[in-house]
Amino acid sequence: MNMRTSIVRNLSVCVALLTAGVTTGYAQMPGEGKTVQPITTGQSGHVFQHEVVRLGLEALGYEVKPALEADYPALHLAIGQGQADYTATHWVPLHQGFYDAAGGDQTLERVGVLIAGAGQGYFIDKATAEKNSITKLDQFASPEIAKLFDSDGDGKANLTGCNPGWGCEREIEHQIDAYKLRDTVSHNQGSYFALIADTITRYQAGQPIFYYTWSPQWVGSVLRPGRDVIQLDVPFSAATDGSDTALADGSNPGFKVNDIDILANKQFLAKNPAAKKFFELVKIPLDDVNAVILRQHEGEEKPEQITHQAHDWVAKNQAQFDSWVKEAATAQ
Repeated sequence: MNMRTSIVRNLSVCVALLTAGVTTGYAQMPGEGKTVQPITTGQSGHVFQHEVVRLGLEALGYEVKPALEADYPALHLAIGQGQADYTATHWVPLHQGFYDAAGGDQTLERVGVLIAGAGQGYFIDKATAEKNSITKLDQFASPEIAKLFDSDGDGKANLTGCNPGWGCEREIEHQIDAYKLRDTVSHNQGSYFALIADTITRYQAGQPIFYYTWSPQWVGSVLRPGRDVIQLDVPFSAATDGSDTALADGSNPGFKVNDIDILANKQFLAKNPAAKKFFELVKIPLDDVNAVILRQHEGEEKPEQITHQAHDWVAKNQAQFDSWVKEAATAQ
């Protein structure tokens, strides 16, 4: 009787372990024996979300290779041509042009919204805004207003803008012309994070500042909207795709609220339904991403630290994460 009881107990333990294996990746999983090639921009602020996705794929049994790195146009082309399998930094609708150029629906597929509600816009310091009643971007057509934000002595406002080749560069350049600002605004480009560091230094010295930024990002935690800076409205929608950028509250930041999707090669998805299902299911709240990026800005920016941040996030959301893996493991 004791032996039979022991056997039953052992069988129960085995069944429990196998069931647990479905959510942890220890049992036979659909990705075993397969490799996956991600690609990202190389920005430290994008590593965390890729690490969360990687942990899910590894739990499904996949071997995930170190991520390739490229600027957005080349990144999209690499996925479209099958040189990479996916990225977790595809902005919709901001990256539509890159999507189309890389083959569009023929070679690519947007799979699930990883991070919802990503915003963008133009900002100036609150003190200068209030002193001069500046609330809209088109006021920079006035030479008197523009000179307030001249940091290099040429009489034009210096806008801390977007890296060449980024989707936001296209929008900013288009809008400078649409709002007739070419004669009064200089779009400062280069390494965004070097430029924004200089912008913050000028703000701390009490100088006027004028810059573009986006979320998720650490900048909004240092230059706090409503307290340190204000976001400018645009006079009318002037997106490159002709879309309406006005928000429900009546404001108009000039950019549509974006979702950050996982973008994957279409053939890869067809061969890997488990990976596709996980891509569809995984979600990271915007506030969580902002909090992690701020930690990185404050010093936790080494690769091993960012990997630890991803493990921390998964641990705090373990039940939800396990349910995604379990459901993906059964995808046909």
